[in-house]
Amino acid sequence: MLLIPAENAINWKRPPWMTLGLMLACFLMFVFYQSDDERLYGEAIEAYLEADLQSLEAPAYEDYLQRKIRLDGQDDLVSRLQDFNALQEQNEQGWIAVTLLFDAEFYQYLLSNRDVIWAPAQRQAWTEQRSQIQQQYVDQLSSNQLGLIPAELSLYTLITYQFLHGGWGHLIGNLVFLFLLGFTVEKALGSARFLMAYLFCGAVSGLVFTAFSLGSAVPLVGASGSISGLMGMYVAIYGLQKIRFFYFVGVYFNYFRAPALAMLPVWLGKEIYDYWFAGATGIAYMAHAGGLVAGAGLVWLLGRSWLQVKEEFYEPAETEQDERFTTGYAQAMASLGRMEFDLARRQFEALRAHYPDRTVLLEHLYKLSRLRPDLPAYRDYARELMNESLTRRQPERTIEVWAEYMKAGESHAPLDPEDHNRVLFTCLKNDDLKSAERAFERLRSAGDKALAGEACRLLAEEFEKRQVTPKARHYRQLMANGV
Repeated sequence: MLLIPAENAINWKRPPWMTLGLMLACFLMFVFYQSDDERLYGEAIEAYLEADLQSLEAPAYEDYLQRKIRLDGQDDLVSRLQDFNALQEQNEQGWIAVTLLFDAEFYQYLLSNRDVIWAPAQRQAWTEQRSQIQQQYVDQLSSNQLGLIPAELSLYTLITYQFLHGGWGHLIGNLVFLFLLGFTVEKALGSARFLMAYLFCGAVSGLVFTAFSLGSAVPLVGASGSISGLMGMYVAIYGLQKIRFFYFVGVYFNYFRAPALAMLPVWLGKEIYDYWFAGATGIAYMAHAGGLVAGAGLVWLLGRSWLQVKEEFYEPAETEQDERFTTGYAQAMASLGRMEFDLARRQFEALRAHYPDRTVLLEHLYKLSRLRPDLPAYRDYARELMNESLTRRQPERTIEVWAEYMKAGESHAPLDPEDHNRVLFTCLKNDDLKSAERAFERLRSAGDKALAGEACRLLAEEFEKRQVTPKARHYRQLMANGV
């Protein structure tokens, strides 16, 4: 059964760059670094068969499996023993070589018991030939170089093993889950903290695997422990909030909603159950369990400090915001239609608090404020709309709002000299000299001689360019008289 959280949709306007970077790193490691494994496998098998080492190791392998079944109670190895006997009956030398050559724990068993298993001559021949194949080929495999080997634990492999994979199916499966979980957690934590938390969960996952596999020579590879950490972080971030989960059973799939944290014990219990009862599947169940606990624990312990979720993460999705805006806007417009202007104003103000970038709301508030030009709100909204229009490169609207305010609001609350000066510059850029002159007169009457003098000079130069001599002379004379 497949069960994954699916609460968020990805916003490609803000791509999850770190998640995509981790996916790319895993892909490049597999395609380029691990690409040499196929050659090493082939040459190792060829050398192994050429040395006829299977004739020495096959009987020992049967005894090795029987001991583990009989003495250690590992009943899950019965099927492996049966499969191996079938290979011998069918004389499948190539598959026999693969089974014997790449069983790391069996090789350690042979090294520890070679004095008992073989006579001196056989032991010497086996040691020379097998050690050469091991050093030249097997030890050079990517999983033995950078994989996490519990018997040879090192700090750097706690990180490197997270980027290796055992095949295309393993790689693609992990990349899909990394993307599905990663973009949400990265959005919540930010790229840098997401990366550190991801690698930390992978390291803890590796340590838990090592604790349950002490002395094992079988290398651990793959990002599934780190991805389990993302699952733990995902549900811990949402806590008891109900979110959507996708499930797949057999051929049936659907969605359901449940408290996020309710899934953590379900996932954890499944991994622990499979560890004890699923048998030898090659899946590192306890590594997954360790990642889950590490991810959830990180958020619980550091969620109010270093690993605090970004505020914008809890903002509604863009589609949901559009729906909310449309509903609120329709209600405000309905109030306008009923001439309930005070109610409409409050509704537009509430909308603008949530959607400050929607200029249409400012336009409505400006028009409503014009109904009472004697109140300060009209001046405030007029100035704001003028500045907003300039920012959006709508100079005509800036001039229009200014002109409207001059007629209705200037007598109640005069604009500042800087406002008139800004309009004058806008008029000059927009080649509207008539409005520029009106703005100059307002600026001049506002009493700021420095701004008025500079504006006078600009007007004089502009009229001189157009060879309008009387106008140019008029402004030069004003400059000479100190404006």
